[in-house]
Amino acid sequence: MPVGTCPSQQDSAFAAQVVAMTSAFGDPTRRGAWLLARQAGAEGVTATEVAEHLDLHPNVARHHLDKLAAGTYLEVFVDRVEGASAGRPSKRYRVVSDVDVNVPSKQADLLVTLLGRALALVPVDQAEAMAEGVGEDYGRQLTASMAPGTQGGATRSFRTVLHAVADALTAHGFAAHAEARGSSIAVIAEHCPFGSTASQHPVICAVDRGMVRGLLAGLGVDRTPELSQSRAMGDDACVTLL
Repeated sequence: MPVGTCPSQQDSAFAAQVVAMTSAFGDPTRRGAWLLARQAGAEGVTATEVAEHLDLHPNVARHHLDKLAAGTYLEVFVDRVEGASAGRPSKRYRVVSDVDVNVPSKQADLLVTLLGRALALVPVDQAEAMAEGVGEDYGRQLTASMAPGTQGGATRSFRTVLHAVADALTAHGFAAHAEARGSSIAVIAEHCPFGSTASQHPVICAVDRGMVRGLLAGLGVDRTPELSQSRAMGDDACVTLL
């Protein structure tokens, strides 16, 4: 146990991590799956076990577990648990360690605040262009680490690309999904990882528009995203139209 840390502080820190994960994923079922894996320790859990605990179809449980594994929240291994019946060993999922959970930290909060104040010193048009450019570069970098078959150049449907974009945004705290909006497709982010800083400095919203552009470009889709709604401007969600 770290010096100066008592059990109650650890419990509070863990609770904060769970809340942050729920916000990032935008799905309480995924939170429940992760908690079960954490409770299981090194033995891990199977999709069937998660399905039984959460009253899900095994395929749905497997989908959530695979998403957690793709975001490095869980690791996948194959092992035969002592006492298990004969046959093929089950695919299992376990938490690597609590410190691997990708949640906001005090340092991250400080950097976001610093970013907001720095952007306030730059003309709005330049600040927005810079924020979008950073987001686009980062989005392109993300596609380079995605699973084989999702990078640019592979054959895929636009639907598959949209799911990849939404999943990438969700893993970074945007709780995103895609849906049809008239003749357009909307990428909707129901959570903002920049918190109050985005409300004070709305130009930061250009970061997620840039991320969408970069992700699409990296996945081989040439579209120009347009931010039509913004939480920072008082809307219920950030909506990027394609």
